[in-house]
Amino acid sequence: MKRSERVAVIGVGILGASVGWNLSRHGAQVVFIDAGQPGEGVTNWSFSWVNASNKTARRSYFDLNVAGMAAHRELARTIGPDSWWYPSGHLRWTDDPAAQAKLLETAGLLAGWDYRVEVYTGAEVRRRLEPALTVPGEVPVVFYPDEAWVHGRHLVGRLVGQAVASGAELRSATAVRDIGTGADGSIRTLALSDGSRLDVDIVVNAAGSSASHVAGLIARHLPMRREPGLVTRIGCAQVPVHRAMHAPHIEIRPDGDASVVLHSREIDALIDTGEEPAQLARLLHESAQHVVPELGGSRIAQTRVADRPIPADGFPSVGAVPSVPGYYEAVSHSGITLGPVIGRLLASEILSGKRDEMLADFRPERFLP
Repeated sequence: MKRSERVAVIGVGILGASVGWNLSRHGAQVVFIDAGQPGEGVTNWSFSWVNASNKTARRSYFDLNVAGMAAHRELARTIGPDSWWYPSGHLRWTDDPAAQAKLLETAGLLAGWDYRVEVYTGAEVRRRLEPALTVPGEVPVVFYPDEAWVHGRHLVGRLVGQAVASGAELRSATAVRDIGTGADGSIRTLALSDGSRLDVDIVVNAAGSSASHVAGLIARHLPMRREPGLVTRIGCAQVPVHRAMHAPHIEIRPDGDASVVLHSREIDALIDTGEEPAQLARLLHESAQHVVPELGGSRIAQTRVADRPIPADGFPSVGAVPSVPGYYEAVSHSGITLGPVIGRLLASEILSGKRDEMLADFRPERFLP
């Protein structure tokens, strides 16, 4: 791209913020556009766990997530860890014998791929890492010391703030109504919900669960899964856990000095049954107390159901769509883990025109009709 060209980043969650920050720091003219407020959508309502241990279905996807973990560490060195970066590791155990065998099998696979894995007993975990847990003494617990959790809203705020300070523009609470193209099919204009129009040369669709709608504005078919997830924040005077964990039936992590985040795929499966989110939050809270009894005196502070941004085959859609010059996608589940690396790779592709092999399996062309 030419330095005089203007890039519109649609959607300012972790992916959009990362792409825009990387473009801006290399001199591109960036305008961020978000229908809500930066970082307050799915980015703020996910488990926000930085990992590759849960990404073993395809080796290229595992490698991309390992690169994402490394990109987070590099980003923390570049902008400072502040209140967003918590590299305290991750614990996982189960009370189901078949699932336990699978967990240890996966741990062995990961160790063979040079991913750091440590296995403790429940008693060792209570003694060395998490004294507040009720994990049984002889149960094997897998510890991934290089994993982390991220406060996504704080990170997005830092990235967007730095980009705006260096000349980027931010349009919050503004939706994209239309994308205009030229005679050659290339991107030309955006029509916004406030009635304004923007002349742009490049669009990055980082609109998360709305990405399919944005793609439709250029007659592009981007198939997405519908996979809602419920996250609850628990307020507590003192946070009793130190790191993210997958315990039986419940996921728990700290969320700063006075809050804990809870999530469960078992509870997600109840979202469409008609059960009220408040009741599902109570079920999460009860489940968490079986693992961390100290959470019994805490209170439910906030609960939200958010649609996860997952392309139909479960893998990211990142890069140019050749049939529409100037249009790029940055759509992925695991956005928290992948944000910094996708931001760097896609910004480099936009600026130089060169495609990185790390994204070869995740190109948008695979969804062309």
